[in-house]
Amino acid sequence: MFLQLGHTKLDAYTAARQLVKECYIAVTQFPVDERFVLSQQIKRAALSVYLNIAEGSSRRSQIERNRYYEMARGSVIEVDAALDVAIDLNYCSVESLKALGEAMTKCFKNLSGLINSNKV
Repeated sequence: MFLQLGHTKLDAYTAARQLVKECYIAVTQFPVDERFVLSQQIKRAALSVYLNIAEGSSRRSQIERNRYYEMARGSVIEVDAALDVAIDLNYCSVESLKALGEAMTKCFKNLSGLINSNKV
């Protein structure tokens, strides 16, 4: 935010920011008694995507950067899996998660492209 470093210009970073926002919006549909379990896990995983991109892009070696980007991509998959559970439990519907699904897909593709372009 204040530092204006290179990671803020990455498409993956912008997509991850949108993913975090959509996750926070989506979990508001969940039952109140679920706010400390599944909803928190989804928010933590989404935030992990965003933060790992930021931290990874500050690393000097390409191997280290890719490690963080791969962790970020793994967290995208974690969000997706958690949403499967939420849908199975009728906390939300696929239709109500359309914007989140689009953000997740964009983020995953951007991270995959970033990882593949930075192969050592």
